[in-house]
Amino acid sequence: MIDKKAIGEWTEELASKAPVPGGGGASALGGAIGAALGQMVANLTVGKKRYRDVEEEIQKKLARLEELQAEFLKLADADAQVFAPLAEAYGLPADTEKQREEKERIMEERLLAASLVPLEMMEKAMELLNILECLGEKGSRMAVSDVGVGVQFARAALMGAVMNVYINTKSMKNREKAEELNKKAKELIEAGTRKADEIYKKVLKGLDA
Repeated sequence: MIDKKAIGEWTEELASKAPVPGGGGASALGGAIGAALGQMVANLTVGKKRYRDVEEEIQKKLARLEELQAEFLKLADADAQVFAPLAEAYGLPADTEKQREEKERIMEERLLAASLVPLEMMEKAMELLNILECLGEKGSRMAVSDVGVGVQFARAALMGAVMNVYINTKSMKNREKAEELNKKAKELIEAGTRKADEIYKKVLKGLDA
């Protein structure tokens, strides 16, 4: 479990030849860090007289950010859990027609599972960006730079996850389903990177003022 390990231990595993963790897990960890940074900004905002008017809204954002952080960490583990059976499926025998059909059936199931995890990461990264946008506008001015850093982690999570969607859908025989997933991923990556860049530019402009 990623949330039970020291970060040094986890990154050592990431650096090794082991098949997991990999890019998917790293993307999810980036999302978790982005959510943690958002919590820091929210915690520096609540309870301050200057931000009394947005106290209730920021408290709600803080609660959701806590959930998102935990969800990203679960997705890091889920990414590893779906990869192992997929890697195993590539080695299934395909000498007879029956074996080939069975292998194809199993491959489709596991490719789909391996596509859905990073797609969920993308959805959560998009939600995280929306919350960070709110914090950039209404959160503590002292921590606005941390909003910008959180945005970049959310953006990295989004852009990392999309590659894991595409690498799996590319091998799917069910092209209708593959294109459905690709379409959703494309919409998320386009909307998400656009939003991330807009928020980041606003943060930079505010810091440069």
